[in-house]
Amino acid sequence: MAASAQSTHAVGPSRKLSGTIGRYALVAALVLVFALFASIAPGFLSGANLLSVLVNNVALLAIAAVAMTFAVSAGGIDLSVGTAIDFASFAFVSLVLAGQPVLLAIVGGLAGGAMVGLFNAILIAGIGISPFLATLGTLFVGRSVQQLLTNGGNPVYLPPNSVPDAFRVLGHGTIADIPLPILVTLVILAASWIVLARTAFGRSVIAAGMQASVVRYSGLSLPRINAVTYILVSLIAAVVGLILTSTVTVYIPSSGNAFLLNAIGATFIGTTFDRHGRPNIPGTALGVLLLGIVANGLLLSGLNFYWQQVGTGLLIFSVLAIGFGQRENVTRA
Repeated sequence: MAASAQSTHAVGPSRKLSGTIGRYALVAALVLVFALFASIAPGFLSGANLLSVLVNNVALLAIAAVAMTFAVSAGGIDLSVGTAIDFASFAFVSLVLAGQPVLLAIVGGLAGGAMVGLFNAILIAGIGISPFLATLGTLFVGRSVQQLLTNGGNPVYLPPNSVPDAFRVLGHGTIADIPLPILVTLVILAASWIVLARTAFGRSVIAAGMQASVVRYSGLSLPRINAVTYILVSLIAAVVGLILTSTVTVYIPSSGNAFLLNAIGATFIGTTFDRHGRPNIPGTALGVLLLGIVANGLLLSGLNFYWQQVGTGLLIFSVLAIGFGQRENVTRA
């Protein structure tokens, strides 16, 4: 009897410690990686480099990863996030080239990205195709449409002399000396956290991802939740297309797909930050920051690009293994 009580008393702190280690493995990895590159990568700690990391490696990827977080929270995935980015970029550039006001072009770009989400919503919520297959199909269709619209994939350039000053604001503007892409990213992160964690819609999305059958029995419309979620995913991703196009003043077909794998990686890395292993906005933000620091640090260290990809992959495996390994130990205990 006494032995049993002593055993139970010992297991409690052990489970608590294991859960803490699992949850904060991501934070520990972030601190260790930052310290490592601060010591071995020339110029890593310079203000210019750290600002470059936030603007070039973190901001746009964070927005794309937030979009992916909504899809994964709903129990699915969106492989067409890059397509939404591309369609927004194409619509934005096309409207500016047509002489339309920049504000109208921004609205058109958001609508172009949202169309991808609407198409996914019809496939997933209307027809009942699985999110993986539906968005994979949208990815292929979107790539082909872009090829057709650009005569085989030719970039669409904006002539330097005809680019309105307002067009460059999204990519190059600042407020209180803070680059606008960073501010937009912070606003989207905060708003998405509120929606996902503090609203009835967010709770219904999470419930749909965890126990879809319970959602059905509770009287909520699972197709409606999925439809709204995938439209929202594409709408958020469209912001990446607008900022990217404003920065480089060119539309490059299928360039949005460059964000896809890292957005997925950051989202799943972020799940280790939640005690239940669920997608969450703070964890996704930390995952993006980790990937951004690693990419920049490896580049400054002079490693070959392919080794950079190997290093990033090994880091993702390590964080996920520690996070989920500790959570599994807690469950068994």
